[in-house]
Amino acid sequence: MAKNRSEIVAEIAEKADTTQAQVNGVLDALFEVLETSVAQGEKVTIPGWFSVERTVRKARTGRNPQTGESIEIPEGHSVKLSAGSKLKAAASSK
Repeated sequence: MAKNRSEIVAEIAEKADTTQAQVNGVLDALFEVLETSVAQGEKVTIPGWFSVERTVRKARTGRNPQTGESIEIPEGHSVKLSAGSKLKAAASSK
């Protein structure tokens, strides 16, 4: 079972007794802050819930699966999301 953004927005709006438009605005702002912070290499942490940081993948030699030819894969970046203690506890209950 999974929730999409509109379902999450509706649930938050109901719990916070506010409008869905306001919740959407807050989520958009949160995602914008996450995006710019991670792009600048900053780690973002919400204690107990999660942390987000940019990681570096080293350059490596790969193989083209169709031809078997070796190729050089350049260094790149990825994103690491780590669950905090409250999120881990919620996942392990029941």
